[in-house]
Amino acid sequence: MSSEKLVMMANQIGRFFVPQRGADPAAAIATHLRKFWDPRMRAAIVAHLDKGGEGLDDAVRQAVLRLKAGRA
Repeated sequence: MSSEKLVMMANQIGRFFVPQRGADPAAAIATHLRKFWDPRMRAAIVAHLDKGGEGLDDAVRQAVLRLKAGRA
């Protein structure tokens, strides 16, 4: 799957979680990615972040950093 597609999908997930009250959006996004994304997809989005993370929304960028650090 292309990086552009993964970024689009991750940002869509982020747009769901960001407006929810009482939750840490980055934590919720990271948990969702860990639970529902294939390990190859997670590795690809982390690799995209490592290359600069072009197109990732702020909360999604923070979520991917959490995935990378194993905090999701």
